[in-house]
Amino acid sequence: MASKAPPMWDMDVTKMMSDFKVPGVDMDAVLQSQRRNIEALTAANQLAMEGVQAVARRQMEILRQTMEETASTVQGMMSAGTPEEGVVKQADLVKSAFEQALINMKEMAEMIAKSNYDAADVISKRISANLDEIKAAASKK
Repeated sequence: MASKAPPMWDMDVTKMMSDFKVPGVDMDAVLQSQRRNIEALTAANQLAMEGVQAVARRQMEILRQTMEETASTVQGMMSAGTPEEGVVKQADLVKSAFEQALINMKEMAEMIAKSNYDAADVISKRISANLDEIKAAASKK
């Protein structure tokens, strides 16, 4: 009976790659570089996830504030004196709500942009380091 090869997930890829010899190529350096690449991707993903969570928390805060303001507005509208006063009050409330919505949208856009920038910055720095590693490896020859 022939023995089966172990499934890929049971193999020690690091050992397998270190056993693979290519003249002029430092496999340990290649493995270390790839490990740093994975670490950078993991860090970028973590930053992106934290950004998504922060945006979601802020959206929930905005929703809660909006609901409280709506309840207060309804009560205020009930206590308006004349119909003319009610219209003026309603126009002021609509204007205020619109301005607050714009402020909230700007804040959310800035939060998302910062999160994207932070994640991209990690990747950008790793790509630059990777290119420096390749250049250094090539100059050793």
